[in-house]
Amino acid sequence: MEEVRLPNGRIVSDFYQVELPDFAVIVPVTAEGLVVGLRQYKHGVRRTSTMLPAGLIHEGEEPLAAAQRELFEETGYASSQWHELGAFVVDGNRGCGRAHVFVALAARRDSEPSPDELEPLEVALARPADMVRAALTGEMVGLAHVAALMLALGGGWVKK
Repeated sequence: MEEVRLPNGRIVSDFYQVELPDFAVIVPVTAEGLVVGLRQYKHGVRRTSTMLPAGLIHEGEEPLAAAQRELFEETGYASSQWHELGAFVVDGNRGCGRAHVFVALAARRDSEPSPDELEPLEVALARPADMVRAALTGEMVGLAHVAALMLALGGGWVKK
């Protein structure tokens, strides 16, 4: 808890901030234009949903290196064509970590996935339109994942 003086001079004596590590979210796209997605259980929402590869950035690790590592660990896919789409706070008031968003083009399967044992998941290739539908229907519950998908679509990196 901290005391905060707002720009208008008002003092908030009990302001809480949530400190979480930064993380990377990846929109991997195959040469055929399919998105490499995941079906993954997340206990915070207590259900399985459609996700994109993502994970925490380790201390001292560069965001791109974390993105490359997470894509490979979770999906077995790799890419040599990476583009950073930006870094965004999850909650402007509370902090909650910064999402570093990347698109990985011409993604190719190089090995079997090796996810963390606490992250049961299924790799699923999907047409971009199906990923958008998952976002619009609430099947994709992670806001950072929805935002990453929309950034990739809006920037023309992924063709709907």
